[in-house]
Amino acid sequence: MAVQTERIPARRRRLGDRLAVFGEREFTWFFLGYATSLIGSSMAPVAVAFAVLDGGGGGTGGGGTALGWVMAARILPVVLVLLAGGAIADRLGSRRVMLGSDLLRGVVQALFAGLLAAGHAPVWAMVALVAVWGIGEGLFMPAFGAIVPDLVRRTGLVADANALLGLARSVSTVVGPATAGLVTAAWGPAAVLLADAVTYGVGAFALARLRPPVRAVAGEGSMVRDLRAGWSEFASRPWLWVTTVQMGLFNLLVWAPFLVLGPLLAQRDLGGARAWGLVMGVYGAGAVLGGLLMLGRSPARPLAVASVAATAWALPSAALAAGAGLPWVAAGALVAGVGSAVCGTLYSTTTQKWVPVELLGRVTAFGVLGSFALGPLGLAAAGPLAGRFGADTVLLLGAVWQLAAGAVVLAVPAVRDRRWEEGPDS
Repeated sequence: MAVQTERIPARRRRLGDRLAVFGEREFTWFFLGYATSLIGSSMAPVAVAFAVLDGGGGGTGGGGTALGWVMAARILPVVLVLLAGGAIADRLGSRRVMLGSDLLRGVVQALFAGLLAAGHAPVWAMVALVAVWGIGEGLFMPAFGAIVPDLVRRTGLVADANALLGLARSVSTVVGPATAGLVTAAWGPAAVLLADAVTYGVGAFALARLRPPVRAVAGEGSMVRDLRAGWSEFASRPWLWVTTVQMGLFNLLVWAPFLVLGPLLAQRDLGGARAWGLVMGVYGAGAVLGGLLMLGRSPARPLAVASVAATAWALPSAALAAGAGLPWVAAGALVAGVGSAVCGTLYSTTTQKWVPVELLGRVTAFGVLGSFALGPLGLAAAGPLAGRFGADTVLLLGAVWQLAAGAVVLAVPAVRDRRWEEGPDS
């Protein structure tokens, strides 16, 4: 049976009503641990980027290629592990899987910090460590997508729980990158990765204290049968796979080049780690604003709103491609952050509303897999393509693509016309 979240009135609600979900003990513990680990997780990419650049040069060719490979090495294991992670989460329970993931990632970041501090971190070692980090993330993501209904017993609060978790992610994208930029400039990337390891420990401690309700084992046959059931559910919903394809191409053509070429252009033109940390921090500030706007609200056509909001991701890439100064790049990142929060909240809530809870882990896994599958290719190719055609051209093409993709997705009736009031099987 699908999780049925109650319709949230469009009118403004009292703050106390919006925060009533903190009356749920399990959710409160999870929120505290998750929010803490998010801070470290949002700091780490800045540290890793400049650890690679410090060790391998900063040109848009060689340095970008090394950075692209390290980033791809993190994403590729996520892609490979996701489906198994979804099936394992539905069988063993999300809490156990997430606890193991936090412990694994904490150990990896501590080892990474140690290698950097000792001055013995060649690119191959970075690739190996971030690959194990990616395995942990691949296990965590499907479990996270399935755990919220187990933490919030009053189903009318599920939407608010998603909004608050999204808000925590948004706040972390403000605090994390800005802090990482300052700490990296002052003490080096090793200090940032050590802090990340500590925050994973806090997340694991909070997960260990959870006592979610025990659910029946999702699958009685083989894992292959479990995955087939998840795929059938995923493929039967056009709104779900269409938006997943959109996100997959976004990661390939827009986000991967932005992550690889953004730090390089920031180092060359905008002032280095502090400037890039500021850009990503402002992006997070926009996400905080978007999360606050979404708290307690549900648009009549949630997927149409999410698709329009997704076009905002074109702005920071376009600003970098145009050679605009730091204020314009930051302004584009601010608007993109608002769009990211709107998309994240609406996609999470609609999936939990319309997908049966016993299949959430596997359906989430297929969705995340489709979103990330092409990401490693984009990360690995961004540097070489920039070396041949120019970073500006690569980023501009991504921005144009994002605007065109938004128009195409909105033309799909299953996305454009999907209404909040419709039942789970409609």
